[in-house]
Amino acid sequence: MYAVVSPRRFTGTYRIPASKSHTIRRLLMAALAEGVSEIDYPLDSLDTRSCATVSRLLGAELSERRAADSGCPNPANERGERLVRWTVRGISGRGPGEACPALWAADGPLALDVGNSGTTLYLALAVAGLGKRPISFTGDAQIARRSAGPLLEALRGLGIRVEAGAEGCVPITVQGPWQGGRVRLPCPTSQYLSALLLAAPLAPLGTLTEIEAPLLNEKPYIDMTLAYLDAQGIPCERAGDYSRFRIPGGGAYRPMNGAVPGDFSSAAFPGAAAAITGGPVSLLGLDPEDTQGDKVFFHYIETMGCTVRWEQEAGPVNTGEWRLRVSREGPLHGGVFDLNATPDLLPVLAVLGAYAQGETALVNVAHARLKETDRIAVMARELGRLGAACTERPDGLIIRGSGRLAGGQVEGWGDHRVVMALEAAALGAAGPVKIAGAESAAVTWPGFSELTGADILQE
Repeated sequence: MYAVVSPRRFTGTYRIPASKSHTIRRLLMAALAEGVSEIDYPLDSLDTRSCATVSRLLGAELSERRAADSGCPNPANERGERLVRWTVRGISGRGPGEACPALWAADGPLALDVGNSGTTLYLALAVAGLGKRPISFTGDAQIARRSAGPLLEALRGLGIRVEAGAEGCVPITVQGPWQGGRVRLPCPTSQYLSALLLAAPLAPLGTLTEIEAPLLNEKPYIDMTLAYLDAQGIPCERAGDYSRFRIPGGGAYRPMNGAVPGDFSSAAFPGAAAAITGGPVSLLGLDPEDTQGDKVFFHYIETMGCTVRWEQEAGPVNTGEWRLRVSREGPLHGGVFDLNATPDLLPVLAVLGAYAQGETALVNVAHARLKETDRIAVMARELGRLGAACTERPDGLIIRGSGRLAGGQVEGWGDHRVVMALEAAALGAAGPVKIAGAESAAVTWPGFSELTGADILQE
């Protein structure tokens, strides 16, 4: 599918979809919990639906409520109804897969397909190690290139049987039980560590899981995971620099209730569109106190020359909804941005760098090459097609801005963040931009092309 985006000023008020990271964590924890959880306004996307399918196969009972709720940013079905709640009955201490006797009777391992969702793959791999039956994992072509090697070695060190394809990629089969112990886990992606932190408390009573993390990228996502453990009253000793953790087994999760926060990673794209074209835009559904690291994007664009302002809507004390306003009057200026904690911002900041005066350096982010695509190489190539001057570095990207991009045709590389970044870029280009593979945006934001006014071609 192609999206053809023509230049225009991007303005308006937009409700941001729920956070994918929050949604997947809440869904898996609810699937493992005792009792019934009600998750309000979860993200309805390809990745979260993959997680829902995995949760059901692990034994959770999951039903959805849809309603004609025009304020919900989830996509509507043919009747105009949107997903507004998942109700989840957890497996309540039973091993993953053991809650489904019919699946026990099947030949071979329980088969789980995570689609394109790396978060689901990594977190569910550790969850699978809590059970006694073999569980196998597959995914799409991109997942087949993403290694879980360090996580798999840590699981082996905890007594879990692991079989994997070349370089720790799917197909992967995991079989518990979890025996505990001390493991060393380098984390080029924080999802490896989040996987162990979420699963370890549910290991058998009397086990102790000790983790050494000599390398940790994307630290804010660990803050998010630990916030969930703390809210659940789960004991988890940690070093101040997150280099060591000790988690006793024998714990249990309570139901996960309430609304899922809006996604700052997704909000960066309409925010960038406002920065490129001047705006103004207002973004709803975000919480300025949320642990998501990507909220730093709005500080970055403020330093580049945008006006960014949080306003709280009128209402009872401390209950009014927040509105984030973004606009720009003067030129954008380049800068140096360390993206070690926030690698998902690389595509959208690369686009802003092309529109800024001077150089923009995106540094300390070599792990951006390990995402759905090598985002450093991909953004250098595609922005180059539109006339931007980019230089790859092993750990980042240098963009020499000219304040303008040309029209043309680019490739989204099956990467949702690359597609959305290029659609935002097209709004300020000298002519229309045709983006191949635009359907990939549905991984985190179904309907994003509607915001940019894109014409969709199915050729």
